[in-house]
Amino acid sequence: MKGTLWCLHGAVGQAADWQGFAMPGWAVKRVDLWRFLACCPMTMPEFGRALNAEVSADGRWQMGDGRSKKEGLSSAIHDLPSASARNVLIGYSMGARLGLHALLDGGPWDAAVLIAPNPGLESEEDRAARRGGDAEWGSRALSGEWSDFLDAWNAQPVLAASREKAVLSVHFRREVARSFVDWSLGAQEPLWGRLGEIACPVLWCTGERDGKFTALAERAVPSLRNGELWVVPGSGHRVPWDAPEAFQQRVGEFLERVVS
Repeated sequence: MKGTLWCLHGAVGQAADWQGFAMPGWAVKRVDLWRFLACCPMTMPEFGRALNAEVSADGRWQMGDGRSKKEGLSSAIHDLPSASARNVLIGYSMGARLGLHALLDGGPWDAAVLIAPNPGLESEEDRAARRGGDAEWGSRALSGEWSDFLDAWNAQPVLAASREKAVLSVHFRREVARSFVDWSLGAQEPLWGRLGEIACPVLWCTGERDGKFTALAERAVPSLRNGELWVVPGSGHRVPWDAPEAFQQRVGEFLERVVS
C-alpha cells in the first residue's frame, strides 16, 4: 500500500459519508469526528494535536513487531500501509477547517486535499454573530425534533442544490450540539496569515456553483507554499458527493504527482 487517506467529514456528517470513496493502492480511514467530543469539550487546535498524535501512533503501531497484531484486531490488516507509507489528510467543509489546524500543528502529513474550508472570519463582530447563529443550531440539535433539524440543515442555500443530504443518527445529537460551540467558525481564530506555514502540498477544491467558498479559495491558495486550486465544474458545496468520479480522478492524479 502507498499509504493512508485520513478522511474527515463535515458538520452534521458522519464517517460513513466517505463509504463510497476509494483510491487504488491506498488505505482509507474514515475518521469519526464525533468521538473527539464524546466526553468533553475540545478546541480546534486541541483537535489538530489529537489527530496528529493518532496518526503518528498509527504509524508506530504499523512498524511494530507483527506478533503484536493480534488475530481479529483488524479484518483488513493486509490493507494497512507499510512503515514507510504516506499520510494524506482529506477534509470536507468543517472537517477541512479542522484539518487546517492539524496541518498547522506540523503533523505527519505528506499531502492534503481540502474541500471548501473557511480560513476564518477576520472581524470580532462577524465571529460573535456567527457564534450566536451556531448557538441556535446547537440548541436545535440538542433539544429540537431531530428530523426538523436535519431538514433545516439540508435546506441551507449552500447545501440545498446538492443531491446528497445529511442523514446523521439522532444518537450523535449531543456531540453535534457541542460542535456548534467548540468548532464554530465564530470560535476559530483567523488562519489567513498562517496558511504559508503549511509545509505539504495542498489540493484545495470548491464547486463551481459554490461562489462564496470559491472566492475564499481564490484568496487562500496563493498564500500556500505548495497549493493548487480546483474548481469542480457543475458541483456545489459537497464536491466529493456532487462529482464523485471527477473527485476521485483528480485526487488520484494529485497524489501521483506529489507523493508517488
